[in-house]
This record gives sequence, structure tokens and C-alpha cells, in this order.
Amino acid sequence: MKLHVAARFLCPAALVTLWYLLRFRAVVSPKAEVEISPRIRIGRGSVVGSFSKIKDAGGALVLGRRVQVATSCFLASGSGGLEIGDDSMLGPGSMLIANNHRYERIDVPIAAQGLSSRGIRIGSDVWIGAGAVVLDGSTIESGAIVAPNSVVSGRVPKNAIVQGNPAKPIFTRR
Repeated sequence: MKLHVAARFLCPAALVTLWYLLRFRAVVSPKAEVEISPRIRIGRGSVVGSFSKIKDAGGALVLGRRVQVATSCFLASGSGGLEIGDDSMLGPGSMLIANNHRYERIDVPIAAQGLSSRGIRIGSDVWIGAGAVVLDGSTIESGAIVAPNSVVSGRVPKNAIVQGNPAKPIFTRR
């Protein structure tokens, strides 16, 4: 844990960029905040844009090959993990959060009840639009498109285009 904290705060951004380039052949902007962690793997040819944050929050965070993470995205793994398949794209400002606060007990403050994490699974060739939010426990199957500013909180079928809050299918790609 101490090494993890030291790496987070004492490692210059240029060194993080170089680390991911040499280790995974991925391009991480020096203006991005990506933790160096054995649980984070970024596929060859992937790109992480400026001001994006990728956090190890207790589980594996795996980006496939040629994944494009646009500017100002936020990805947090949670103990359930976060996986994104090859050739997927995340639009600017999208958030993928693979944990949730427990809130079952009303006699205990929510902040004191801990977290749960079922994880997030995203297939290959998925496009998540700008400002979209993908919540813990969600699965987005390959070929799907999530419209901008939508909130995904469940399963998105293969090749579906979803929109809204909560995201609902509006079309199927053929």
C-alpha cells in the first residue's frame, strides 16, 4: 500500500507516460492521471486522452487493444473489476464506475456502510458517447453504442443503440 501511495504522488506524469508506452505500447497523455498498478493493463495501441483519470480501486482494470479514451474520462475499477474489449471508444467526459455505496441500513450513515462491486464488462467495438455514465454491474455487449449523456445501469445487448436515463434500446445495428 505504501508503495502504491508513493507511486501515485511522487511519480512525474512524463514517467507514467513512458511507463505505459514501454510496458504496453499504449499512449497515455502526460496530462492524464493514470495510476501505475499491477492491476491496470492497457492494451497495445490504446490511447488515453488529457485530463482522464484511471484508478485502481481494488480490482483489475483492463483495456483491450486500440481502445480510445477521450479527454476528461473517469474509470475506476472496484473489486469487481472493469474490462473494456478491443477497438472500443469512450467519448469525452464519460464515466465508468465499478463500485457502489451500500445503503441497506438506515441506522448507519451511508458513508459508513462500505462499498459493493459487481464490476463492469464492455465488449469489443463499443462506442460510449460523450458524458455517458456506466454504473457498477453493467454489461455492454460487443458492437453496442451508448448515446451521449445516457446512464447505463444494466445489460446492453449486442449491436444495440441505447439512449436515456436509464439507457433503453432505440435501435439495433444490422
